[in-house]
Amino acid sequence: MSDLYWLTDEQMARLEPYFPKSHGRPRVDDRRVLSGIIFVNRNGLRWRDAPKDYGPHKTLYNRWKRWGQMGVFTRMMEGLSAGAERKTVMIDATYLKAHRTASSLAVKRGNLGRLIGRTKGGMNTKLHAVTDANGRPLSFFMTAGQISDYIGAAALIDDLPKAQWLLADRGYDADWFRDALEEKGIKPCIPGRKSRNEPIKYDKRRYRRRNRIEIMFGRLKDWRRVATRYDRCPTVFFSAIALAATVIFWL
Repeated sequence: MSDLYWLTDEQMARLEPYFPKSHGRPRVDDRRVLSGIIFVNRNGLRWRDAPKDYGPHKTLYNRWKRWGQMGVFTRMMEGLSAGAERKTVMIDATYLKAHRTASSLAVKRGNLGRLIGRTKGGMNTKLHAVTDANGRPLSFFMTAGQISDYIGAAALIDDLPKAQWLLADRGYDADWFRDALEEKGIKPCIPGRKSRNEPIKYDKRRYRRRNRIEIMFGRLKDWRRVATRYDRCPTVFFSAIALAATVIFWL
């Protein structure tokens, strides 16, 4: 029995609406190429080491790079997650280790950077995520590893769905964040920091569900090219995260 990954007819039917239109010559078999891209990202392979069953590795890499720059993989995740139940959402962040090949070489002047920073654990990228109540990702935001959770929260707050509740750990306990949620009609379920003079009341029973977003991060990291960042370009790495989320949670 083959260990190779192949997208099913049903999965391809769900993904095809997000494929860019082909101009000029017809594209090489979408199922074969996309299945190969998934296999490489999930197993952490170099493109040149992709199994021959998926065709030339240059075809896989070129499609991966071109569609990543076009935002195709991000649109897949956002499109397929659009119908999710959003009564309760959760927010959290995790560290993704950057390999030396991703963090090497100086960044060109005027460039936004590679979103890699030094922390106690070494060179990292931080992934901020919003999920539904089942821990399925709705949106991501990426920063350098040393950036605080507040920065990710500020970036994601405008895109939060019209939910009734938001669950987060005490790292997100800030008055400005609670006020911003209240303005959007969202009730925060966030424990107070221990440094607060007065304790914060929150729904402890509802808060227990927050472990599902941590499980989501764990499943994303099962994909080796997500758990360890090999790509210098943040857009390419973000595409790997979006593709993993799509395949794991939305197909």
